[in-house]
Amino acid sequence: MTIIREPAETGVPPVFRWQAGDAYAVAFSTRLGGVSEGAFASLNLGRMTADEAERVEENRRRLCDVVGADASRLTLNRQVHSATLYRAHAGRRGEPGDGLWTDEPGVPMFALTADCVPVAVTALGRTALAVLHAGWRGLLDGIVDAGVTAIGGGRSACVGPAIGPCCYEVGPEVAEPFAARFGEDVLHGRNLDLWTATERALREAGVDDVERVDLCMSCHAELFFSHRRDDGVTGRQGVVGVVVG
Repeated sequence: MTIIREPAETGVPPVFRWQAGDAYAVAFSTRLGGVSEGAFASLNLGRMTADEAERVEENRRRLCDVVGADASRLTLNRQVHSATLYRAHAGRRGEPGDGLWTDEPGVPMFALTADCVPVAVTALGRTALAVLHAGWRGLLDGIVDAGVTAIGGGRSACVGPAIGPCCYEVGPEVAEPFAARFGEDVLHGRNLDLWTATERALREAGVDDVERVDLCMSCHAELFFSHRRDDGVTGRQGVVGVVVG
């Protein structure tokens, strides 16, 4: 399995595509290839921003095109930094939670991020897929284990772009429980390595095949939105995934 940075075609955003097998289409988006402007330029996928709703919907349509999915069937949560996830229902939006899973073909699922970790997990022994939004609260509360459990065990996973240990300074109220849970080496001085913590959560949940896209959202302003870097006035990218029918 490999991760491929795909160049933009006409009307199709550039993405990092995870080659998870013929049964799945999974992509991690960037901020490129959309229609939004200003602080949200250009592929902002978040409605909970000051961006225009029509632009966000067009951006989401373009991202669904990347994975060959019908945007009217797109489902996503109202994310609350929890360990809650749901079985995906086509077109349903706004349930409070931070993960979705499905074994039904043709139901595109999306998890939004702007520093937190987007994660995709494929199932062991069956065709099923989960997408997760993993912030520090969700990681400590068990969103990764909940996602793997929901699909009956994980075969492979991909940890997408997020804020890196180069830029993610945290206080002792975050650093101490992470060191206790995932090991002292997830801390780089006062900075936290969310990629490594997420990978360890996946491996502890029984996923042996874990890939990572170690690109920092805060460092790469040309590629990603970042809530911390942009003082909260920013867009959203994330991971989209669908079981292929």
